[in-house]
Amino acid sequence: MTPVHLAGPRLALREVEPEDTDALLAIYGDPEATRHLSFEPRTREQVQAITARSIASANATPRTEYCLAITRFGEHRLIGYARLATEPQQAATIGFALHPAEWGKGLGTETVHLLCALGFNVLGVHRIWAARSPLNEASARTLLRAGMTEDGRIRDHVFVHGAWRDSITYSILEQEWPPNGVLGIAADRES
Repeated sequence: MTPVHLAGPRLALREVEPEDTDALLAIYGDPEATRHLSFEPRTREQVQAITARSIASANATPRTEYCLAITRFGEHRLIGYARLATEPQQAATIGFALHPAEWGKGLGTETVHLLCALGFNVLGVHRIWAARSPLNEASARTLLRAGMTEDGRIRDHVFVHGAWRDSITYSILEQEWPPNGVLGIAADRES
């Protein structure tokens, strides 16, 4: 299996490596960074398990989960974590988290574009969807700016911070996605 490497104007997605654990802990262990995610801050051991699972998923056959490091273009240091999981019916779900120091720079929109390029251009899915916390307005703006459409609400979708929380869902279809290259995204991988 050829490793994933997608590059956009400012960011790149690459496979997760064991050395990414500390940088991922700086995100997943941070209460502010995880405030709107579907889980509470993670411990070092939990993040080490995420890193190990991410590496293992890259070697699975067939591969159904793409857990990837987000880096600045031309750099290697992880500044975020992105995930695309394929589903039946030619669909995939995506999610991502960036280090709080990277918030407000439009990097979330580029991350969604890179995940869509992976899903549509490389994997050939028909539909990609994402979910966000109802209180995460920044995520709403990011998903809409990336070309996704708000679909609706899943009631009591996740149990986090001791309570059930709804999720707002978004999707984009393959015919709504711009042709390869429109966003300056290059893929070094096919599956």
